Amino acid sequence: MTTEQKQQTRILVQAAAAACEDKKAVDTRILELDPIDAGLSDFFLVTSATNDRQAMTIADEIEHKLKKDFGVFPNSVEGRRKGDWILLDYVDFVVHVFLVERRAFYDIERLRKSARPLTPAEFDAELKAALAEKTIAARKKASAKKAPAKKAAAGKTPAK
Repeated sequence: MTTEQKQQTRILVQAAAAACEDKKAVDTRILELDPIDAGLSDFFLVTSATNDRQAMTIADEIEHKLKKDFGVFPNSVEGRRKGDWILLDYVDFVVHVFLVERRAFYDIERLRKSARPLTPAEFDAELKAALAEKTIAARKKASAKKAPAKKAAAGKTPAK
């Protein structure tokens, strides 16, 4: 996976976390999975709802926001009908929307001990820092290209 694709995945995960907050999800966590242990996905987004109706609403909001803003659809959706554990598989990241008691029972965070847990705020700060670094590097590269062009133009004498 290229750096650009990783950046895009991080943006999608952040948008999904924002959708969780919009629908009053509880204890949203982002698990950055260890590349060796991860298999296909890079991230798990794990969040809780207080009832099955809210869990379905959170899952619907995530799906709607990612479709509307990025044109991205989940590869598969599981558990929507029952609503106690809804899984949205976007391949590079997987969203788990649990009822509070189901999340405690399955304890995915414990199962993925090698994963690095982040709150959405920490994840957002890392994403902004990475984007800022990329912007600074691009600006330096652009200014380096412009500088020689100016010097060459200054050395020429106007044609008469």
